Amino acid sequence: VQLQASGGGLVQAGGSLRLSCAASGRTFSSYAMGWFRQAPGKEREGISCIAKYDETTYYDDSVKGRFTISRDNAKKMVYLQMNSLKPEDTAVYFCAADRRRCSWYSSHFSSWGQGTLVTVSS
Repeated sequence: VQLQASGGGLVQAGGSLRLSCAASGRTFSSYAMGWFRQAPGKEREGISCIAKYDETTYYDDSVKGRFTISRDNAKKMVYLQMNSLKPEDTAVYFCAADRRRCSWYSSHFSSWGQGTLVTVSS
């Protein structure tokens, strides 16, 4: 599956953004979909994931209650709604896919989008 992330931009603290990830391929529904982010000088970290089939969602504590992941299998899209953004959310955000289960480890995912930059100003 090929992925393309979009929706990043510049937003003030407390604002909202919705990231989108468009997928190609026939079997999108059979992929677990994750969102990762990488801030300057830091390692890539997993922040949210939505499982295939039962669509169970997972969130890192840093975004829990502020971010919501969802998917639309008919449109082959996955979304990350980000509310109450903080300056520490500034990073390049990546979507990722894998045929297995969700994971917090980037090495687990076989397909990656190109990343979209989110900048939160204070």
